[in-house]
Amino acid sequence: MNHYLVERFKEKLDNCPISDYHGLINPGLTCYLNSILQVLFMTEDFREAVNRCRSEDSTTIDRQLRIIFAHLQKHLAKTNNLTKELGIINKYKQRDAAEYLEKILCLTSPEASKIFRGELTHSATCLKCNETNDSRGFFWLLPLTVEDLPHQTCSVVQNCSFNENNSYLFFRNAQKKMQAGSKNIQCLQENGLEGFFKGERVCRENKVYCNRCKEKQSARFRCKMTQSPEILTLLLKRFQFDYKLRCYVKLHLNVEVPQTLHTQHCKYDLYALVNHFGSLTGGHYTAHIKSFETHTWYHFNDDRVNSVMPPLFGTRNTFLRSPTAYLLMYRKGYRPTKKPDKGLKQPH
Repeated sequence: MNHYLVERFKEKLDNCPISDYHGLINPGLTCYLNSILQVLFMTEDFREAVNRCRSEDSTTIDRQLRIIFAHLQKHLAKTNNLTKELGIINKYKQRDAAEYLEKILCLTSPEASKIFRGELTHSATCLKCNETNDSRGFFWLLPLTVEDLPHQTCSVVQNCSFNENNSYLFFRNAQKKMQAGSKNIQCLQENGLEGFFKGERVCRENKVYCNRCKEKQSARFRCKMTQSPEILTLLLKRFQFDYKLRCYVKLHLNVEVPQTLHTQHCKYDLYALVNHFGSLTGGHYTAHIKSFETHTWYHFNDDRVNSVMPPLFGTRNTFLRSPTAYLLMYRKGYRPTKKPDKGLKQPH
């Protein structure tokens, strides 16, 4: 026996990344679907709710999800039956992961999908007579605007509070000094979460009709979160229409993603990111997900699953700087908060 070769083989085995989870086969360009399915599978409450729901309702896709989840617990899984239910005929056409997250949640039983569901109240106030009209609607995700601006001081949203009647969240800025010359950095600040709830004034050609004044008036629009979801999903709007090129282009900018979002009564901990590489029509999706079972971060890339080394968040950084983060999933946790994971530092 060649002991040298044996030792080399053992060394290679020791260096091989070992994963506790299994991947999904990509028969074409279905990485967008695979990444979303892995996030849903790794979301404990959603997976358990899908397994509990045994309704014969043919309008839901719970049965197809149960089959995929059962296979993922044992081995590499296929998505053939689910792609048919979702109407995906051309598996070689790139699609949007955010669109299919919403589509899957809409087709899933309410018991399972409700943990992703929040409620927004949109208010329009006439600036002449002060009459306010409210309308409510649910959401699966919040779309956040990002812009490529040369900021040397970056305002990062990591803290938020409830207003006086506890009806919605507003977010406070935490200042972070960036190195001189660091351009191409965008944080979840005024153009992100805070901007989403900040409100907007419309006037001139954008005036809206007021029922009391019986004519178009300038108005202020505001948005309140009247029901916060168990899983808060943020969509970073990386695709922007270029009027010169007459097509959508991608913003390949770094975004600083906070590990934790704080509120007065709870906190939201980041547990999943869906990444997008490349362009709108020729890109690739993967997912970074923190396991609720092992408390370890994993990288899901179609049929390949690896533990993330080194960890996404180190002992000194509570933000992840990413040029590819597209969807962010935060899990709600009520105060008092649990002891932080070993090696992680809570933001102040």
